[in-house]
Amino acid sequence: MSSEKFESLDDDFTSILDSLRERIERKIPNYTGEERKTAVRHAERNMEEANIILQEMEEEAKVAPMSYRTQMLSQLRNYRRDIDQLSRALKRGTASGFGGSESYGFERNDRVEASQRARLMEGTQILNRTTDSIARSHQISAETDQIGVETIDELGRQREVLERTRDRLVDTDTNLSRSRKILKTMAMRVMTNKMILIVVILIELAILGIVIWWKFFK
Repeated sequence: MSSEKFESLDDDFTSILDSLRERIERKIPNYTGEERKTAVRHAERNMEEANIILQEMEEEAKVAPMSYRTQMLSQLRNYRRDIDQLSRALKRGTASGFGGSESYGFERNDRVEASQRARLMEGTQILNRTTDSIARSHQISAETDQIGVETIDELGRQREVLERTRDRLVDTDTNLSRSRKILKTMAMRVMTNKMILIVVILIELAILGIVIWWKFFK
């Protein structure tokens, strides 16, 4: 089987079923009086436990993979048939074994125990539903935690990207500042060279003027 819980429940059910067969088919027919009533009550409690286990097994079978579900449900039908047969045998044994006021007292106790069993089975079903709901809540919580962790990781990666981008921008700004300084220096050198060139040209023009004046007017 695919479910460990189903296999464990199957072992428990088989053990109870063997105990029921032993009690109903061999012990109760040979008991009398109070001993017989006690054995019947024990058998009924075993029957109740068997039905509760069958319900839990059915819940496991419903969520099992399809490849296993058919086999599980077939096995459960056989178990239900065995329980029904033993239940009928138990009723026949109790009907033939008691009479008069003893039978009335036993039937009254049987009704009380049947009511208690019904309440117990209802409580068990509610507990199973609550357990399933809690399990689903745990699963949703785990998935939410996983999403939160992944979101935090993604934000961490984005922060690293932004920090690297900021560092690159700082480096770029530093490089731009250096470039501006270099350009300013180059501009100043160009202006200086222009001034020197103008002065040289003016000096040459002055010398040329003096030479012309000296040559033609002196």
